[in-house]
Amino acid sequence: MMIEKSGSIELRDISIEELAPEVREMVPEIKEMAAGMVRVKHLYRSALKIAVTQMEILDEEFAGLYDHSPIHHIEHRIKTLESAAKKLKRRGYDLTIDNIYAHIQDMAGVRVICNYLDDIYYLRSLLTRTESFRVIREADYIKEPKETGYRSLHLIVEVPIVISEGTLKLPVEIQLRTIAMDMWASLEHELRYKSTRAFSQEDANRLRLCSEAVFEVDREMQNIYKGKPAEYEEGEAESAP
Repeated sequence: MMIEKSGSIELRDISIEELAPEVREMVPEIKEMAAGMVRVKHLYRSALKIAVTQMEILDEEFAGLYDHSPIHHIEHRIKTLESAAKKLKRRGYDLTIDNIYAHIQDMAGVRVICNYLDDIYYLRSLLTRTESFRVIREADYIKEPKETGYRSLHLIVEVPIVISEGTLKLPVEIQLRTIAMDMWASLEHELRYKSTRAFSQEDANRLRLCSEAVFEVDREMQNIYKGKPAEYEEGEAESAP
């Protein structure tokens, strides 16, 4: 298993012209908040470390007991101030430190890339039973994919951190997905938002079909790992158009 850190962009690294239009008008508020954000990032980074460490412990224990590591790799990030500002504006809230704490539950995010589908639900069961975390929200986009075809299991967990004033509980978003789901999500984002040509409805339809095909690959890979027979008749794949 490997840990990947996603870099964050500080306000001083962004020129006014580079900011999104809806955020540009909030620059005075952002500059005023910059000092307070240092503490915000410190607290959420602490919660992030605790969540990642817990995932590592579970992975190492499972690997020792069953000779199988359910986690392929972990990625994590702290939402940038610009991103937080855009999210609050979309929801109709002013940009304040209190509103960040109250209305943004994914300020700290962990993406756990698993090998197989069962690994996702095994880790979920452990996280929902642990006394350290409390699951405050869950969205299963594997059983009920988004209209785009996106699949992943999302959990918002409450993570306790010990600070000088006492114990503070902060939300951390944990996304659980397979390697194949992560591949689809990465390319879908690239094609939908970063392509040099216009993204069409036909493109969206084709991506949904790709999502379904990727999910079938996930199921078959898991069956092969478990030694289960194929879910289609021999020769069916060859005769398919």
